[in-house]
Amino acid sequence: MRSIAILFVLVALSELPAQGSPAPRAVAKGATPEQILLRNEDGWAAALVKRDAAYFNRMLSPGFVYTEDAKLMTRADVLRDATSGSDTVTTAHNEDMVVHQAGPVTAAVTGILVVEGRSSGKRFVHRYRFTDTWVRQDDGQWQIVAAQDYLMPPK
Repeated sequence: MRSIAILFVLVALSELPAQGSPAPRAVAKGATPEQILLRNEDGWAAALVKRDAAYFNRMLSPGFVYTEDAKLMTRADVLRDATSGSDTVTTAHNEDMVVHQAGPVTAAVTGILVVEGRSSGKRFVHRYRFTDTWVRQDDGQWQIVAAQDYLMPPK
């Protein structure tokens, strides 16, 4: 299930909000990197619900790497799990996001991804603490190059 949530993590801009998820933030022309990255993260959460392979393909850099606890996954692993996993995500949203800019082309986004759905007929609510590392590409688009998630214990 966690590998589905990685696809939270983050990314370019979903045109339609996913049913059951908040609409991604609007970003005006000339937006700051912070505004763009927060929108990308919201788009990621919406794409989880829709299993939007096109969105994930746009957002994940070719050398993307993902870690969750002791597990290491490649871009291909994450794309496969996000678009064809057995769990059903009914809603997903981010909380407490902060952009940590490390220069003109690099930033990390930290926050909490909340994912709700069903697995093996049972309802679940998972909260993931995440860190996503973004790099602005030569064409000006931001892509995620690395992500790390931690499944938080239930409250």
